[in-house]
Amino acid sequence: MDIVLVPGFWLDASSWDAVTPQLVEAGHRIHPLTLPGLESRDASRAGIGLADHIDFVAGKVDSLDGDVVLVGHSGGGAVIHGVADRRPDRIARNIYVDSGPPAEGQAVNDELPADGDEIPLPPWDEFMDMDLVDLDDQLRAEFIARAVPLPRRVATDGITLTDERRLDVPVTVIANEFPSQILRDAIAAGEPWVGELGRVRDVEYVDLPTGHWPQFTKPAELGAAIVEALRDR
Repeated sequence: MDIVLVPGFWLDASSWDAVTPQLVEAGHRIHPLTLPGLESRDASRAGIGLADHIDFVAGKVDSLDGDVVLVGHSGGGAVIHGVADRRPDRIARNIYVDSGPPAEGQAVNDELPADGDEIPLPPWDEFMDMDLVDLDDQLRAEFIARAVPLPRRVATDGITLTDERRLDVPVTVIANEFPSQILRDAIAAGEPWVGELGRVRDVEYVDLPTGHWPQFTKPAELGAAIVEALRDR
């Protein structure tokens, strides 16, 4: 199976390096991506929005034969949901890593402090404690060393969704910061923040307790969870 790996904010394709060996060992073909504007700290980020990231990943899907699995971490979840909307017949499964599908018009995070056309990685004390579970001093230093400012509009643009067939794409949610039961309970209560996830017709949940960056804090466990989500598919 072709697996396209979409990083979250401030990260590039190399952020998946510790996860991919298990996927390759299981026989999958992996395609970790660096999204537009994240190529380097010196790259231009002017004019790059969420739709550009979605179009970039959709183009990668178009370059591959057969069905494709998309894995999206954090803000990458909005990207893979947008691709499912544009290419619903090509996506075998969407796997959301500490993320989920946004609803029409929803932005990923329009409260992050921007500096012109970009959003730098905020200081650690601006994250919630549960974000940082298992992210020790060494991992934090490595994160800072690799972090690239995010194009501002990727976080602030509302997503455009037009094809209801996106809701037929099977989904796996890998819950990290809080138990998946919270998602189920929120859906049952009709909470708006999980409204789109509640509309998806085929959802599986996997609990992998850690902070917001399991590709760094529990990469082997994350790789195993992705492999298991695709077993017999």
